[in-house]
Amino acid sequence: MTEQAEASTRSGEYAALLNEVRDAGLLRRRYRYYAWRIAANLAVFAGAWVAFAFLGDSWWQLGIAAVLAVVFAQLAFIGHDAGHKQIFRTRKPNDVVGTAHGGLVGMSYRWWVSGHNRHHANPNHEEHDPDLDIPALAFTSKQARLKQGFLRWMAKHQAVLFFPLLALEGLNLHINGMKAVWQGKTKGRKIEGALLTAHVVAYLTAVFLVLSPGIAVLFIVVHQVLWGIYMGCSFAPNHKGMPTMTGQSVDFLRKQVLTSRNIRGGWFTDFLLGGLNYQIEHHLFPNMPRPNLRLAQPIVRRFCAEHGISYSQTGLLRSYGYVLQHLHEMGAPLRAADRARAA
Repeated sequence: MTEQAEASTRSGEYAALLNEVRDAGLLRRRYRYYAWRIAANLAVFAGAWVAFAFLGDSWWQLGIAAVLAVVFAQLAFIGHDAGHKQIFRTRKPNDVVGTAHGGLVGMSYRWWVSGHNRHHANPNHEEHDPDLDIPALAFTSKQARLKQGFLRWMAKHQAVLFFPLLALEGLNLHINGMKAVWQGKTKGRKIEGALLTAHVVAYLTAVFLVLSPGIAVLFIVVHQVLWGIYMGCSFAPNHKGMPTMTGQSVDFLRKQVLTSRNIRGGWFTDFLLGGLNYQIEHHLFPNMPRPNLRLAQPIVRRFCAEHGISYSQTGLLRSYGYVLQHLHEMGAPLRAADRARAA
């Protein structure tokens, strides 16, 4: 078979899978699901702040901080779905929902969508996936070799540092999103700028107005750290430790399946990870509504088996093991080089 014929055949494979999924009705919008999901999130969000006001200056507020960390992540998951047009069919209403949710958690929806779309176009691609371009970590041997100074030290010990670094993810989302808005790198700069400013002012005013300075600072630290860890732990298992692409020309079906990992589990895992546990199905059909992903999974898994395409699925804790193992292996040559120089 010629290269052109093979490419045509593989393109036809995805078209066949897409038709099967569409015929099953899994690309239809789920308005009722998103209505109650958004309403429930907003109710808990409002309830947490009401409880915050009633509790007053108390150490029990750290429990509210933990609850808000979970709520912020759930709100961010809705923003993620809106960014992929999973809620409505057209872009504008999705952007309204996504921008509003970004304002609630203090991050730029437009900035995040831009980077996330580039990730979806080239998942785990060493040169084109922004999720692999993290200065403090080395996901490939080439990245590890290029590290210098303190970043090289971090890469050597990145498996140990990985979860502590996730504690800074919330801060990263706040700062980089705000920088993108202030520098005019996003659309809707005025509305997002107003929402982010309102978020910061309202958040800090509420915290320091109700709490004494020491408890206020601790509240912010607990809230932001737990939110960052939650967000990082939700996205990390999806691709880290899976094959990376470097200049290869791979068809869409295989590019998305081979670089993604699903997380095994039931309804609680679906809730905990916001549907990201069906990463393979999500990457194959980015605009598929979240509740339909679990229904698409058996179709996709059977299709992959029939066409000899490796389909990766594991438990949540085991997935973190794979991530840490991969990071440890990428840092191994650097540790070995240092030992050789010391000898």
